[in-house]
Amino acid sequence: MSFSVNTNVGAMTALQYLNQTQAQLAKTQSAVNSGLTVADAQDNGAIFAVAQNERGAVAGYQAVLSSLNNGSSAIDVALSAGQSISDLLIQMKQTALSAADTSIDTASRQALNSQFQAYLSQITSIVNNASFNGLNLVDGSTTQVTALAASDGSRRISTAAENMSLGGSIVSIASSASISTLSKASALINTIQSSLTNVNAALAKLSSGAAKFSIQATFTQKLSDALNTGIGNLVDANMADESAQLQSLQVKQQLGVQALSIANQAPEAILSLFQG
Repeated sequence: MSFSVNTNVGAMTALQYLNQTQAQLAKTQSAVNSGLTVADAQDNGAIFAVAQNERGAVAGYQAVLSSLNNGSSAIDVALSAGQSISDLLIQMKQTALSAADTSIDTASRQALNSQFQAYLSQITSIVNNASFNGLNLVDGSTTQVTALAASDGSRRISTAAENMSLGGSIVSIASSASISTLSKASALINTIQSSLTNVNAALAKLSSGAAKFSIQATFTQKLSDALNTGIGNLVDANMADESAQLQSLQVKQQLGVQALSIANQAPEAILSLFQG
């Protein structure tokens, strides 16, 4: 072993190991603080790139879920409107049948007609107000509701709208319909029954569409959850391992500092060579 005051090999070696320990300790502390073993590209560029790509897919699926939920809400509003219209048609049929009774007088028939007109107005009001986020599936303003079905926007699902406005193909009762006379009341009974049948069929179609949207949303959520799990497997820190590693490195750091201190004291031995 050579003695030199210019070159302290022991101190350099101790410093190298101490620096390595410090770097490992900083990485472990970062993992403990963030909960991630790969928090940025510096930790592991390849894994970080894969994780970022998967995070992009998850973000896409969140947009898909939002689109599906908006579509489902629009269908739910349409279903509620259709059910209310169906209930009103039942009451209208009952009212028309009462007005077609030959035993009632004109005043009674006029009272029934006033009630019938109120039902017509209520149907119009329901149709006009059955809107969610600007989308109305029962007033004829749109032909379908469409939602995203893939995170890259390449696929979509849709459900047809059902126009339940008065005088349409589903509710064929004209807005000017009346049961003010016996003949008018008798003539409207079949029209009301046909409209009721059509509305109930339209409700079945909307219900199928709602189920389709719900199934797609459930599937999309499962995909998103699976991707999040995969990302966690790539970058999440095992906190039990990190805790043990942290304690080990802290001890190693203290030993490294002591080793460096001892190595720095080694040149002082040269002084003994020059004592008289």
